[in-house]
Amino acid sequence: MGNPSGPPPDPDDAERWRRERDTEPIPRARPDGPEDASPYPGAPSYPDGPPYPDGAGYDDESRSGRSWERDPEAEYRPPEISEEELAGLRVDASGMPLGPRRVLPLEDEPTALVARYLFPTERYRGEWKRHKVYLATPILIGLAATFVLGYLSGFLAGQQIAGLTTVAVLIWLGVMGYVAWKVADWFFDRFILTNKRVMVVNGIITRRVAMMPLARVTDMKYEQSPLGRTLNYGTFVLESAGQDQALREVKYLPNPNELYLRVVEEMYEPQAVEARLGKEADEAKADDGA
Repeated sequence: MGNPSGPPPDPDDAERWRRERDTEPIPRARPDGPEDASPYPGAPSYPDGPPYPDGAGYDDESRSGRSWERDPEAEYRPPEISEEELAGLRVDASGMPLGPRRVLPLEDEPTALVARYLFPTERYRGEWKRHKVYLATPILIGLAATFVLGYLSGFLAGQQIAGLTTVAVLIWLGVMGYVAWKVADWFFDRFILTNKRVMVVNGIITRRVAMMPLARVTDMKYEQSPLGRTLNYGTFVLESAGQDQALREVKYLPNPNELYLRVVEEMYEPQAVEARLGKEADEAKADDGA
């Protein structure tokens, strides 16, 4: 057999030389020199292990890839978690989270204005007045009327027109009466949440009570305008399975995100609410006893 790496020894036997060159096995012997020694430039280095008796090029451990893995004990570093992140993961014996609240504490008792509309077996969850931006329009009207009619009254008094001055004062009193009415209406207007329903109670002389059972609420959302996001108020929209809805849209509710979470929790996780309230009651009794 001729040297396959040199020129063909005989031009007439080129076909046999090509076959020998193409079928010559690739040597698998590892060099005995230093680790970076290689039979030719760019040759790959082989993992430590026994020779390749099965002709596969790797032993069983190398073939599975385990010899190439990093030592997990030497390389692994536990992630760093701050105390604030851990606070949201800690739970007590009952499974309730010990982290910061996403909703404000519930009120203990309803006001006398609301208590009359609750029946004995339902549990009171809270009541809210509308946001003070509700009073922006009547207050602006009152301020504008005060400046305009005050200037007009002084001008008419200087002109010695007593009749028109009296009319201007009466108009101003009427505007102030309207402003006082709107402020009183805001004070008596309440959004109420219990474990069974949501209600809106409003009106001064004629009282109106609109309510919707939580079991019939099929969809609930709140909307915030740019001004609402700035001043933290929104409009609640409740959809019911029935056709006629006594309560569908409630405007100017404060803290809409907190209120939304509270209503949704009451709808879908009433047991969690009861557990939290029971835990808070026990803590309050323990504090009183101490």
